Amino acid sequence: MSKRELLKRYFFLVVGLFIMSLGVAISTKANLGISPVSCVPYVLSLGLPWTMGQITIVMHIIFILLQIVLLRKDFKLIQLLQLAIAVLFGFFTDFSLWLISFSGLAPHQYITQWCLCLFSFVIIAFGVNLEVKANVVMLAGEGLMLAISKVFHKEFGKVKIGFDCVQVVLGVSISFAFFGHLKGIREGTIAAAILVGMIVRFYSRKLTLLNKMLELEENDDESSAANHDQDSEEEQPIYVITIDGEYGSGGYNIGQVIAERLGIDFYDKDIIELEAKESGLTTEYIQENEQKLTNSLLYDLYMQSYAYVNEEKPKFDELFLTQSKVIRELSNRKSCVIVERLGNYILKQHKNCFHVFIHADKEYRINRVMCERGYSESEAEKECKRKNTERRNHCKYYTNETWGMAKDYHLTINSALYEDEEVVDLIIGAFQKYQANHRISLNS
Repeated sequence: MSKRELLKRYFFLVVGLFIMSLGVAISTKANLGISPVSCVPYVLSLGLPWTMGQITIVMHIIFILLQIVLLRKDFKLIQLLQLAIAVLFGFFTDFSLWLISFSGLAPHQYITQWCLCLFSFVIIAFGVNLEVKANVVMLAGEGLMLAISKVFHKEFGKVKIGFDCVQVVLGVSISFAFFGHLKGIREGTIAAAILVGMIVRFYSRKLTLLNKMLELEENDDESSAANHDQDSEEEQPIYVITIDGEYGSGGYNIGQVIAERLGIDFYDKDIIELEAKESGLTTEYIQENEQKLTNSLLYDLYMQSYAYVNEEKPKFDELFLTQSKVIRELSNRKSCVIVERLGNYILKQHKNCFHVFIHADKEYRINRVMCERGYSESEAEKECKRKNTERRNHCKYYTNETWGMAKDYHLTINSALYEDEEVVDLIIGAFQKYQANHRISLNS
């Protein structure tokens, strides 16, 4: 990274810290409670002759010392920069509180308090987004959570939730010890724990201009990967058929026959083995967790914990990234049929891809699952509903698209209207027509 790039990133970090502190200061005026990570310094500042900024610095120093104890020789000297960040953030906190004191903000109606509280979340989240995107030094709190995650081999998301809970419990205990009643922690504290991370993730997805300004390496990697895909296609004519569909509509069997008829590779369960080699995860874990989001809202709430760091990714995200990489590599080797796993989305830049979605009515799918799996009618109905809900949530979460929409495929077909062989004939015929129209060679 060049010096100019590094200076730019530190500039964004400092700006992000100031915006975060400004958001924290605004939230104190809403009087509905403050975010979990700031509640302990805030409550202490209400009962001690120290400012919130000064207590924040002390708390961050404690966090850094705990990191040193936990990580020992793995604690890198560059992480001591967290101390400078702590001092700066503490100063900005007091400065922002001083600035806000002149604003006259003192809402008395509950609805206006909530408006101000939610506005502070938007401000804090923007600051956090800048700090995370700068990707140079993290705040000591996030550093401690990351250390705990690594030392005790716990998922960062779970550590973040636990850390926030501990902060709130400490804040509540201090409040009762100092004042005999709850002060500085209210419903806004819970709302901050849920919403700030979600807003950060929204910024991260939508503020593409900021990513370009920071020249993020992942964008460069994606560009080079896309170029590699195009180069591969120019060097060797490769075609790929992706088959997605409702559970019980027969996509697996149909895809297998298509591959046999065309004399090309077929990938479904084999992808799991390749993912395991690539990621280091077990095949059992992958099989149990791929394409599975039972509740996208709950997972989104869990995922927001990861918005505060670059170093850690949730297991589901790691799995999807590995899966995407494996599918792209397979599509560049030779012609093949790939079943499910959002192949149409992952390979949307692949010029020679033909995307198919297979669906069927509920009764047909239930009967097919009963025959193939030996389930009772109620078991088959429950399994169809569960699988399709998981696939729908998985698609929505990772693509922001509605699963099964005709616009995302070259061909959609109702398998209940035909025999499997007829469906195969229809797909191959449509694909060959597609090839002819795009002048794609059949030779791989």
